[in-house]
Amino acid sequence: MKRKITKAIFPVAGQGTRFLPATKSIPKEIMTLVDRPLVQYAIDEARAAGIKEFIFVTSRGKGALEDYFDEAPELERSLRKKGKADLLSELKSTNMESGAIAYIRQHQAMGLGHAVWCARRLIGDEPFAVLLPDDVISAQKPCLQQMVEAYEETGGSMVAAMQVSSKDASSYGMLDIEKEQGPLVSIKGMVEKPPLGQEPSNLAVIGRYILTPSVMQNLTKIKRGAGDEIQLTDAIAQEIDQGRDVYGYQFSGQRFDCGSKAGFLQATVAFGLERDDLHDEFSEFLTDLKISQSAARALKLGA
Repeated sequence: MKRKITKAIFPVAGQGTRFLPATKSIPKEIMTLVDRPLVQYAIDEARAAGIKEFIFVTSRGKGALEDYFDEAPELERSLRKKGKADLLSELKSTNMESGAIAYIRQHQAMGLGHAVWCARRLIGDEPFAVLLPDDVISAQKPCLQQMVEAYEETGGSMVAAMQVSSKDASSYGMLDIEKEQGPLVSIKGMVEKPPLGQEPSNLAVIGRYILTPSVMQNLTKIKRGAGDEIQLTDAIAQEIDQGRDVYGYQFSGQRFDCGSKAGFLQATVAFGLERDDLHDEFSEFLTDLKISQSAARALKLGA
């Protein structure tokens, strides 16, 4: 009988140097995408997939991230007094009940695999999910929920996968595919950041995983890999070598790399346009902006 996925690890120990100077005082994970921090999108996705226990792997300087999930009694009283029930309900949805959330420190930046391994004692012998908050996914059915439903049929380990161009493949862990069945692919190998032109397929691993506890055992034993870091993909690839099933799941939805400035801006536009309360005004602004920029380019070319 397959055990339900009720625990999730959120690796959030990175310094967010690509967003300096903002991240000098604000953890990247609570930078705001429209009106919610990045990490809230990951939390909501995990909740939709049935996750009950949330494990954050943090580092020094992440106190504001921990505070975000605490109750705010004074603010709640103020909203209640002013009759702002909608805002109060939205605020309460960010609270995490006692015992549902845990924080583990990653004292050395040794890669994603090491960050996941830091949570090994809280995972024990259970299957678990991993969500990278930098990867924000817009989908009608949340990505992890899609994966959990597939996992209930297959068992084993599973990674979210999407197609990337050959020129981008060296930035990802890439899948070596054995068999493809609709959105699900069985995997015979994984290569972390292959050299240009040496990728085994066009399917890349992105920041959603369902993993068996044996992956933790692999992480305990493996040595540093690409980038001189302990790579999670190396530990998952060992599952295949050991005869265990590993799948890729081509999710339905659009992924935004909010670890980059361009990706963050793209996500802001996409999520802003999805909002009923913002769409019309924001869409009109973008249209006017495009017209004015086109006119300015035409004047420049004609000068």
